[in-house]
Amino acid sequence: MKEKRKTFCAQEVKDRCVAWIRDFFDKNGRGCNCVIGISGGKDSSVAAALCVEALGRERVIGVLMPNGEQSDIDMAKKLVAFLGIEAVTVNIAPVVHALTQGVESVLSQGMSGQAAVNLPARLRMAVLYAVSQSRNGRVANTCNLSEDWVGYSTRYGDSVGDFSPLSDLTVGEVKLVGRAAGLPEDLIEKVPSDGLCGKSDEDNLGFSYEVLDRYIRTGEIEDETVREKIDRLHEKNRFKLELMPKFIW
Repeated sequence: MKEKRKTFCAQEVKDRCVAWIRDFFDKNGRGCNCVIGISGGKDSSVAAALCVEALGRERVIGVLMPNGEQSDIDMAKKLVAFLGIEAVTVNIAPVVHALTQGVESVLSQGMSGQAAVNLPARLRMAVLYAVSQSRNGRVANTCNLSEDWVGYSTRYGDSVGDFSPLSDLTVGEVKLVGRAAGLPEDLIEKVPSDGLCGKSDEDNLGFSYEVLDRYIRTGEIEDETVREKIDRLHEKNRFKLELMPKFIW
């Protein structure tokens, strides 16, 4: 049995996270802007709301990065309007297409399916850092603990950033903090999807975040097959959260 934490108080956690963001910027970018990718999902919505509360809306820049046509981009625009932040839109489709063609032209077997899925996420991070370096910014990572636990992120894509306000919060806890921050319910409860392969997160994982969150926090789970899968994914993807190994002579 894992050690139990004290009762989760969303308001307290929200306030502490806001204070932590302010402290980060005081130490690592006094006067800098927060640059954050906006998908319209709960993670980018909650992270953006926390940054607005910590820094003020004038210091938060949202970046929308559709890959061609994005069916749910209206949710991203709704968040931007709700928070009243500056936003820029960069359509990554032409670059995705050009790079895909370029890589496939030099590989006899073509680009793998997983590489094709991960390419847009890595290009989006390149866009975020281009905006950040151009606007005196720091890039917000929007991953949560549940995703990180099972490696549900793209290495050198959405797994990176300069600061990470949500990485110690499970999916359920992120939602509670979002409500404490006053976000609209449809942004909090939007079905989580990576926006890359057309499936929901839970379809891809094969289990619900509710089951995963409970297992992370309490060690309790009913389905032994699911437990084994979670443990396997956790161990397999641990390297994504660790520093790159280096040779020391």
